[in-house]
Amino acid sequence: MRHFQRFHIALILILPFSSSIYHFPFLVFHSSVSAQLSVPQWPKDAIWYQIFPERFRNGDPGNDPTAEEVEIDARRGWRVSPWTSDWYRLQPWEERHSDRFYENVFDRRYGGDLQGVLERLDYLADLGINAIYFNPVFEALSLHKYDASTYHHIDKNFGPNPRADAKLMRQETDDPASWKWTSADSLFLKLVKEAHRRGIRIIIDGVFNHCGTRFWAFQDVKVNQQRSRYADWFDVRKWDDPATPQNEFDYKGWWDYKEHPEFREGPAGFVPPVREYFFNITRRWMDPNGDGDPSDGVDGWRLDVANDVSHQFWKEWRTLVKSINPDAYIVGEIWDDASNWLGGDQFDAVMNYRFARAVVRFFIDSGSRKYSVSDFDRELADVRRGYPSEVNYILQNLIDSHDTDRLPSMIMNPNRTYDDRNGLRYHPDYNIAKPTAGARQIQKLILLFQMTYVGAPMIYYGSEAGMWGADDPDDRKPMVWPEIQYENERSHPLPGKTCTNDEVKFDEELFLYYKRLVRIRTENEALRRGDFTTLRADDDAGVYAFVRKQRNNEVVVVMNNSEKEKAVDLTLGGRRSYRDALTGITIAESDQLVLVLKPKSGSILVGER
Repeated sequence: MRHFQRFHIALILILPFSSSIYHFPFLVFHSSVSAQLSVPQWPKDAIWYQIFPERFRNGDPGNDPTAEEVEIDARRGWRVSPWTSDWYRLQPWEERHSDRFYENVFDRRYGGDLQGVLERLDYLADLGINAIYFNPVFEALSLHKYDASTYHHIDKNFGPNPRADAKLMRQETDDPASWKWTSADSLFLKLVKEAHRRGIRIIIDGVFNHCGTRFWAFQDVKVNQQRSRYADWFDVRKWDDPATPQNEFDYKGWWDYKEHPEFREGPAGFVPPVREYFFNITRRWMDPNGDGDPSDGVDGWRLDVANDVSHQFWKEWRTLVKSINPDAYIVGEIWDDASNWLGGDQFDAVMNYRFARAVVRFFIDSGSRKYSVSDFDRELADVRRGYPSEVNYILQNLIDSHDTDRLPSMIMNPNRTYDDRNGLRYHPDYNIAKPTAGARQIQKLILLFQMTYVGAPMIYYGSEAGMWGADDPDDRKPMVWPEIQYENERSHPLPGKTCTNDEVKFDEELFLYYKRLVRIRTENEALRRGDFTTLRADDDAGVYAFVRKQRNNEVVVVMNNSEKEKAVDLTLGGRRSYRDALTGITIAESDQLVLVLKPKSGSILVGER
């Protein structure tokens, strides 16, 4: 383990307009790391967009799954659910099964596919997106695809010819030389090509810790038990005894979920055949034609439950990834301090959940849970200090995802622990209503901060369209599109409860606001690559201000997180004029800025050259 020497530079300044003391933490330098650390540069400029494929867009109804393909009794009359239907209203086939929403919803499919993503690449480009993170796309039984049946094929129902693809897959062996390119595989590679043509990078979910019970090697183990050639691929606790009527077969599942058998690990990581399989599928998707040019492959990987896989495997796997494409981006799902993975020999970055939790406590929570301005500033500085400076710029700064309630619903439900099953299944008092105008204003303020802070912002699909929803499953509603008319949400998932009649439609005004903030970040290098300095952290006023600087580009960000209008004056070194990037108004040349900010609002001031 390397030992990193840390240098923390700080300035304490008493400003003349207040008796408060302001703390100016600079980005931290890790001198012994920076000289050795190598991370890709393009993620510094990334505007990430997370796509949950089954719920983004149904571009090809002809590939919609059948009851047989999702292993549901066809006698129930199962059908693909209408894209535009009231989310909580039970479909006829669901009513025949149960009158309980949560006993039905996980069997739903809406038909989202790769053709749907292809059709909306221009929509994403118009929004300003230049990087997509896909939730799992590999063949799997579930709607979320975290239970892979194989890693060397794209899910057949995401492609144009599911039945032909299934037949082709049945003809293969474990030898990579026998692996064909299915129609779904080919469509995915076309999607990568079309995204690249628009300047959009693509990373995919790598779920290497565990698979699903339909995984081809596990199926062989279930049938052949210890005689299977894949018997050592999994952590089997007990084999079945054929002399007894019971099935004693038992194995380790992720968090003891038997639907997710874990791959077997030894002291050096995954056992050799598992390791080799993952190496083979990595080569397949990063350089599909094997010509040494990775431009036709994916641009990186998001690694699921990365802390459950050994450091040794990640070190070896990183070496492989970087040998294929030195510019590939490796980002791990680590919910807390990730410094053990960010020394330059495993991941390039992580999903910045520490950032997300701090944002919720500052902008959303109240009372004892609420962060003061100085608390918030201190927490952000702690995160920056914990990682090499180059890593800070490429962290994925998310707020919500497929694992949490959506941001607008977080705002409607303050003072809850982040990602604590926040929904009606576990919290009957959870508010599922459409966000109010006040909630939307907070959402906009959070976006303003997200788009101006250090690190690469990530938008969860539909946030820009005005979507809301509790934690899983409600955070996975079908995407709301401007040209489609949707039913209002008027049903309630709990028996005997009533719901407000909430209109579901694409929020054009919110979309344009997202687009404007994305453009501001894209046009200002300081927001993507610049230094960060706190200018003001005023607990009494609820005002937070900071400056980002890169070469001649200087951007001052001022936010009023209070419930009252605030007059804010800032003394800045040097005389220059500033342009408000949101309004276009130019503030005359001066060494002092005076702003009047409405409640829950902010300004982005770009220094004029």
